[in-house]
Amino acid sequence: MSAYYQLDFEKPVVALEREIEALETRLKAEGEQSTNGHRLRAEIDEHRRKRDAALREAYGTLTAWQTVRVARHPNRPQTRDYIALMCRDFVELSGDRRFGDDPAIVTGFARIGPMKVMLVGHQKGKQTSEKVACNFGCAHPEGYRKALAKMQLAAKFGVPIVTLVDTPGAYPGLGAEQRGQAEAIAVNMLEMSRLRTPIVSIVIGEGGSGGALGIAVADSVAMLSNSWYSVISPEGCAAILWKEANEQTNTAAAKALKLTAKDNLELGIIDEVIPEPVGGAHRDPSGTAQSLQQWVLSRLHDLRGKPLDELLEVRYQRYRRMGVYLEQAAPVPSR
Repeated sequence: MSAYYQLDFEKPVVALEREIEALETRLKAEGEQSTNGHRLRAEIDEHRRKRDAALREAYGTLTAWQTVRVARHPNRPQTRDYIALMCRDFVELSGDRRFGDDPAIVTGFARIGPMKVMLVGHQKGKQTSEKVACNFGCAHPEGYRKALAKMQLAAKFGVPIVTLVDTPGAYPGLGAEQRGQAEAIAVNMLEMSRLRTPIVSIVIGEGGSGGALGIAVADSVAMLSNSWYSVISPEGCAAILWKEANEQTNTAAAKALKLTAKDNLELGIIDEVIPEPVGGAHRDPSGTAQSLQQWVLSRLHDLRGKPLDELLEVRYQRYRRMGVYLEQAAPVPSR
């Protein structure tokens, strides 16, 4: 865990982990077979049980705003981490053939298990220099055009597409607008809706607005349990509604937006929630990658058996239904 980043609801867990580290240091110094070795080992095991119980309690009752903070954890796995953990023979493809390459979106052919896929995902960066280069995961138009060009290449050869969504939103700068940010996202949504190859998408962290939808038009969509997916970030919503973004307004906005994986599943925006290991993906990236791989292979196996025309119609209709709801007038009381 990052030494400079600590979630407030994790403080009891962090205290227990520090005690475990201190006990392990003593055990290493004194040895497993020493007089105190067995006692120290028993203390370590007991502290681990307490830590696991504290993690289950903390992560079992997360608020919407706390979920957003977990999704933004600096140690949370990103697209390149999942490529290293669950892909083989990854060949990165760069550039949009119009303006340049955007490191905020990673594309390339890969193998996931026995399947060849085109992988497309947002990359926020880990170190400060990488974060700045990737604009903290906020892609420019050339990123979305790169993604579309590679997805069209995959469709040409009948290769299924896997997208990993993790962005607070598309980059809102002047240069991005001048180069057609909104148009690039709109074209992606249009073209993805009719690509003649199976597409699956997973929100692995943040799923903010059109920046997420630009690579998330898919046949099957899932979210990791501690991710969020919404039309706007809680801070943006709070700034609009209350003219101020602070802990109180962010909490209220996150709750009102219904942005958690559970909320999105209930609203029919996504198809499935992929559970994360106890304590979040940042505590067990390998376990999370294994769950992602199993879900991807299972969904692609089902989708590849369907006729393409049927696949495209179902894909189109799922996005036509997004945001549709019914209002029923209150009954008029009888006289």
